[in-house]
Amino acid sequence: MRISKLAKVASLALAFGLVACTPSYAVDLQGSGASFPALLIEGCKAGFAGSGTEHTYVYASSSSGTGQANSDKSIGDFWMSDGAYTAATKRTSLIHVPLVAAPIAILHNLPARTTLSLSASTIAGIFGGTITRWNDPAIVADNNGSTTKVIYKKDANGNPRKDSKGNPIVLRTQIVTQRYTLPNKPIKVVYRSDSSGTSENFTNYLNKSATSVWPKAKNKVFKDSFPGNINDTANLGRVVGAASSTGVAQLAGKTAYSITYAEVNYATANRLKIANVINAAGSSVAPDSTGVGAFLASATQDANGFLTYDYKTMEKGAYPLGIVSYLLADTKYPDATKAAAVKAYATYVLSSKCSKDVGAALGFSVIDGALLKKSLAQVAKIGS
Repeated sequence: MRISKLAKVASLALAFGLVACTPSYAVDLQGSGASFPALLIEGCKAGFAGSGTEHTYVYASSSSGTGQANSDKSIGDFWMSDGAYTAATKRTSLIHVPLVAAPIAILHNLPARTTLSLSASTIAGIFGGTITRWNDPAIVADNNGSTTKVIYKKDANGNPRKDSKGNPIVLRTQIVTQRYTLPNKPIKVVYRSDSSGTSENFTNYLNKSATSVWPKAKNKVFKDSFPGNINDTANLGRVVGAASSTGVAQLAGKTAYSITYAEVNYATANRLKIANVINAAGSSVAPDSTGVGAFLASATQDANGFLTYDYKTMEKGAYPLGIVSYLLADTKYPDATKAAAVKAYATYVLSSKCSKDVGAALGFSVIDGALLKKSLAQVAKIGS
């Protein structure tokens, strides 16, 4: 009898121990929204599932507009937006977490050219329909002459080292001279036709950097920010739209002498070339982690987590089309375990295992330093 009682006690203790050491339940998170961070989110899925949290996620890539709309209706558990969401329909418990950083790249399909440099006013003229041929004097001027290239001291993540004031530390600069004869061919412009945070950031850059050429304010819908009549006879068949980053990159890849805007990582798969952007300091800068890091160092952040970019920064190595994609998350999830799972997801994406080990190869930039601290402070509010 005594042995039987001891066995029962031991069985109960073992059962209790198993329950105490096991999470209440694993959560399969459902996310949706911007296509801009989709490749990184997808690339980190396996790592997150094996990180010890027991949670998993799926992400439906579409657009920032879809993510924002889904967040209004609480469809799913987390949402991604490339622009700050400030609509009246936004739930008061929703917060922004700067989660993914990357450049918007100007991708082109000039058959015989690998490199290309374009200034803000030239980019605005091309996408605004006033520069229509590749041998336009503005493009010729951008690609014939001397520009400054900046080399920064880098940290272990490949981002610029910063001084005590948060400014990137310059290792050296060099003058680069280029000569290029451009083809006398019409430019085929491919733009995002859907509601897109990428378009919102791109049109904001054009408006803030080349106001006289692009006077209309930013808009998630490209054609609604277009400075002229996008349906003008001169634009028909030459200025065309496609949905999602995948759509514009695929169309541009099939169209010789075309140009579009999307993430860097869409270039290789679609045999597109990547243009350098000439910044306000006159430097021709590539859309890489170093240039984005230098640009984001000039941004300011408010209490909501929103970033305001300084497109006219005179930091010589800044790539002025760097952006952050925000996680939209709730401070008041009805389920505590789900809140903890979303918090774990955000923490993992910001970690070096995702942002550096996976993101670097895909063309994303690491969020670090002061911005990382601010992002983690926002993460701490999830479910609080």
